[in-house]
Amino acid sequence: MRYFVTTAIAYTNGDPHIGHAYEIILGDVIGRYHRTFNGNAFFLTGVDQHGQKVQQAAQKIGVAPYDFVRGLTDKFLALWNKLEIQKDGWAATTDPRHKRAVQKVLQELYDRGQLFKQRYSGYYSVRQEQFLTDKERNEQGEFGPEWGEVIFFEEENWYFPLAKHKEWLRNFVETHPHFVIPEFRRQELLNAIDRLSGDLCVSRPKERLSWGIEFPFDPDYVTFVWFDALLNYLTFAGYLAEPGSGLPDFGELWPCRGHIIGKDIMVPAHGIYWPIMLHAMQFSDVQMPRLVVHGWWNVEGHKMSKSLGNVIDPDTLADAYGPEALRYYLMRDVVTGHDADFSEERLVLRYNTDLANDLGNLINRTINMSQRYRKGVLAQRNSPVAGFAEHTSRALANYRDRFEQYMVNEAIEAAWDLVSRANALVEQSAPWHMAKDPGQKDQLDAVLYTLAETCRILALLVSPILPSAAERILSQLKASDFRGTAWGELPDGHVLGLPTPIFPRIEQINDY
Repeated sequence: MRYFVTTAIAYTNGDPHIGHAYEIILGDVIGRYHRTFNGNAFFLTGVDQHGQKVQQAAQKIGVAPYDFVRGLTDKFLALWNKLEIQKDGWAATTDPRHKRAVQKVLQELYDRGQLFKQRYSGYYSVRQEQFLTDKERNEQGEFGPEWGEVIFFEEENWYFPLAKHKEWLRNFVETHPHFVIPEFRRQELLNAIDRLSGDLCVSRPKERLSWGIEFPFDPDYVTFVWFDALLNYLTFAGYLAEPGSGLPDFGELWPCRGHIIGKDIMVPAHGIYWPIMLHAMQFSDVQMPRLVVHGWWNVEGHKMSKSLGNVIDPDTLADAYGPEALRYYLMRDVVTGHDADFSEERLVLRYNTDLANDLGNLINRTINMSQRYRKGVLAQRNSPVAGFAEHTSRALANYRDRFEQYMVNEAIEAAWDLVSRANALVEQSAPWHMAKDPGQKDQLDAVLYTLAETCRILALLVSPILPSAAERILSQLKASDFRGTAWGELPDGHVLGLPTPIFPRIEQINDY
């Protein structure tokens, strides 16, 4: 069984922003962690390419929708490569394999009486691509700005009986506390379920929207974008895949144990539509995914928006400071599930303090002292510095526990506790003094070995967040073949390489 991690697929109606970068890096980090420490993982991400907003945006610039989304998809892929994203699967909803599977799901739901046709008149949010009811009105009786343009019209569509499954969903969420992480987001979902009523419109007439997946039993309609997009988490994991499709074995992946989404799409899409869809498709309770809900990156307390002119471009940010600085900052400076304020100054401070000063300096000093005092040769014959192996074991256990709970920032804190102890060992033991005293030969060997072995283990701990830097650390330690977490893998007589700065300091904040 592979540990299946997926992110919400990016909606290709605009350029990538810092929220996209945070989510994809978080998914990549979780996937890398499980590959390194649990043996296997499958990370799926991708792009949602259908919908009315996409069609309208393409029309505005006079291109076909497919050409419009292909250009944006290329931007996402280029940025993911720059950010060192290691994806195992790529979901693009225009993929013919996805289309065929979605049509099979629609046909099966129709055959079981889960879809019905009726006429509706009312208000419709163009931005959210959904029909609205009086429940969506604010205290002034108006539809708030979060809905964007709201229009009134009447049309016939296909519907899915959402409220029919309300009691099942409430009971499921109440009895499965780990369905939503963190806990306070689960309570938000329970409150939203209490307000659930009515049916979900799952089609759009082709006369209004042609850019979508056609209904197999009614070709005058295409699939509602959310119904189409949500199914990607199944279809690109091999669900209903045809022989020779090149897709993975669904039984080896599902259920998804880390479904990473933003708080803005938990309700109603992922917390209500999605589990009810799966339930109607006869998935059991144990086959439901786990939702990991993250907050927003704001600027000075305000949500990023084009109208405010405060959107952060991760592409130019990565060019200005490098992908490692961006990856580390986004994982270190936010608590999973909560909002955070983006600060370019904090990004530089985190990099210079944590990476250049703390970790980078530790590695450089360790290798330099080993080369100067022992020509790079380690002696394992002596016990490590008292208590250091035990502390390393505790730090590793804490690190793993925090990662298993998706608290990446706290896992980093556990690793940095080890960094701090190792740097303190350098200052307290003063190898430069010990090297002058022949009577302290064995103690010096123990300190140098302890530092080198700690650096090796730290390379493994930072590898999910900083994969390239981790490889550079292991290369300088000549330890690329020693990737276990148990203390003492570096053998007696092991020869370290030569040091070069792993994290060159950022000397100024760039006007990116």
